[in-house]
Amino acid sequence: MAKIPLPERGQPLDVSYIYQLVDAVNELSQQVSSATYNYTTVDTANAGQQSIKTSDARIVAGFDSVANNSTVSAGNEKPFSVKFKSDFKYAPIATATAVNVSGTPAGQNLTVVINSITTSGVTGIVRFNASGDVSVSVHVIAIGIPN
Repeated sequence: MAKIPLPERGQPLDVSYIYQLVDAVNELSQQVSSATYNYTTVDTANAGQQSIKTSDARIVAGFDSVANNSTVSAGNEKPFSVKFKSDFKYAPIATATAVNVSGTPAGQNLTVVINSITTSGVTGIVRFNASGDVSVSVHVIAIGIPN
């Protein structure tokens, strides 16, 4: 896409310059077309499938530090919670992944369970299946329709 030169202070806006602006806007409009492949579809629990332009979809990523240099026993559970800074219109599709920050064997043997996905956040638990020292965080990615 052509780059439009900035006008000098006091420069009169002539037809040529306005033509360049309109031409650039039209070219940009063609690049951001409304083709079907530019849409994101999110299957919501309450409202079924919702389609929205991909540029308008909301993607939120966050994390919660669940255990930081902690000692856990097999069977222990620790909660996690990731709040969204802005709400979704419907509960988004979300995934939660554990990150073994310390790299210890106890941090490799755990299960992440999401308990609740709402328009404002995700909550769940991390269940440790082995004893030992751990530093674990949970990373959450949510994709949905903005409010």
